[in-house]
Amino acid sequence: MTYPEIELYVGGHWLRRPGAPIVNPADESVLGTVPHATIADLDDALDAAARGFALWRKTAPNARAQIILRAAALIRERVDQMAVAMTLEQGKPLDQARLEILRGCDIIEWDATEGMRQYGRVIPAGPGLQHTVYRQPIGPVAAFSPWNFPMSSPARKVAGALASGCSIILKASEETPAGALQLVRAFHDAGLPPGVLNLVYGDPAAISDHLVPHPTIRLITFTGSVPVGKHLAAMAGRAMKPAIMELGGHGPVIVCDDVDPVTTAAASVVAKSRNAGQVCVAPTRFFVHERLYEKFAATFAERAAQLKIGNGLDPSTQLGPLANVRRIEAMERLVADAKSRGARVMAGGQRLGNRGYYYPLTVLADLPDDALAMNEEPFGPLALINPVRSLDEAIAKANALPFGLAAYAFTRSADNVQRLSTDVEAGNLTINHFVASTAETPFGGVKDSGYGREGGTEGLGCYTIAKNVSHQFTPAG
Repeated sequence: MTYPEIELYVGGHWLRRPGAPIVNPADESVLGTVPHATIADLDDALDAAARGFALWRKTAPNARAQIILRAAALIRERVDQMAVAMTLEQGKPLDQARLEILRGCDIIEWDATEGMRQYGRVIPAGPGLQHTVYRQPIGPVAAFSPWNFPMSSPARKVAGALASGCSIILKASEETPAGALQLVRAFHDAGLPPGVLNLVYGDPAAISDHLVPHPTIRLITFTGSVPVGKHLAAMAGRAMKPAIMELGGHGPVIVCDDVDPVTTAAASVVAKSRNAGQVCVAPTRFFVHERLYEKFAATFAERAAQLKIGNGLDPSTQLGPLANVRRIEAMERLVADAKSRGARVMAGGQRLGNRGYYYPLTVLADLPDDALAMNEEPFGPLALINPVRSLDEAIAKANALPFGLAAYAFTRSADNVQRLSTDVEAGNLTINHFVASTAETPFGGVKDSGYGREGGTEGLGCYTIAKNVSHQFTPAG
C-alpha cells in the first residue's frame, strides 16, 4: 500500500519542505514527512490568495461550478487510492474512508451548483428609487481543518469558499495530511486558476498567528476543539473579522419509552463506533427511559463486545485504532475516573496490546453527573448510559452542558417530537436516526459548540457579504 508524498501548494506550485513524521496509528510506523511552511511560504500564500480572489470573484458562477464539479469527478475516480491513504494515516476502516470521500464529493457537488444561486433581492421603494441587495464573496479565507475527517472537513471549507467566489488558504492537519493533499490535487488537475486554493501545513500556532490578523484574510473558518476555537475567535474578533466556528460537542441521545430498546441499541452501537467515536457529533450520553434501560444497556454492551477490532485495511475490521496516543490517554483517564465514582463497566475498559492505538468500544453505565466523562467530550469509543424517569429529565440532562452541536432522540410520539424540537439546545437535532448533517442542510452549533454554519444555503451565505445599493434615478439637485 503506497502513501503519497506530502507537499505544500502555493500559487499553483507544489513545494517540498522539511517537517515532522506522519505516524500510522495501526502499528506506529512512520509513513512519511509532513512539510512545515515557513513565514515566507505563508506570505507567498497570502499574495497568491489575493491574486486568486481578484480573478475568481470575476469568474462567472457557471464557469466556477464547472471546475468544481470536474474536481469532484476526479475525486470519485480516485476514491480507492485516496481511501487507502486515509486509512493508513488516520486508522478508520477502509469502507468508512471510502464513504467519507464520497460524502465529501456530495458536499462539493452540492455547493458547486448552489453557488450559481447566490441571489440578491430588490426592496420596494418610492418612485424613482431602488434598493438592491447584492450577495458578494467576502474575500480570501483562512481555513483550519481537523485530523478526524481528513478529506470531508477540508472539502466543506474549500467547496463553500470556492462556490461563493472566494479564494482560500487551507491549513490542514499535520497528523492526517493526505486527505487535504489529494483534495487539492484534484482541484489543481481540474484547472483551478493558481492562487484560488492554497494548502499549508506546519506549526498551528505560528500559522494562525500569521494568517488570522493579516489584512488580506477576510474570514476565518475553523473546525476543532472548544479551547482552540475560542482562542482563534478572540484573535479574529480583535482583527474585526467574521468567523465560522464548528467546535466540539458531547452528543446526548434521548431514548423514549415508546421505542424498541434492542433495535435502538443496535443502531446506537453502529453510530458510536463510527471513526472509533472520534467525531464531533458522536452520540455519547445516552439518557434512556428507566422502563427500557436495562435491556438497552445490555444489548448495547453485547453488540459493542462483538465488534471486530483491527487494522483498518482489513476488510473485516469494524473498529480501527484511535488516531493518536493522546486519545488512548484520554480514554484511560476518563474510564478510571468513572470507575472510581461507581460506574459499571459493561464492555471494554482497557487498551488492547501495546503497539498500535487500539481501544475497544467501552460502555459505562450508572455514571454520576459529576464524572469527568459526563462533562468532557471523550472524542473516542466511549458510550455513557444512564436511566431517566421522564422526557423532562432527559431534556434537562441533555441541555446541562455548555455544548450544543448535535443531539439525537428516538420516539414514536408526535408530542415528544414537538417537545424535543423546541427544547433541546443543539444546532442539529436528529430524530430516529443518526445522520447529523448532509450537503444540503446547515450544520453548526450553539453555546460553546460554536457559531456560523457549514452546508446548505446558510453555509454558503457565511462566505458572502450583503451589500445594499440604494439608487435614486435622478441625481439630487
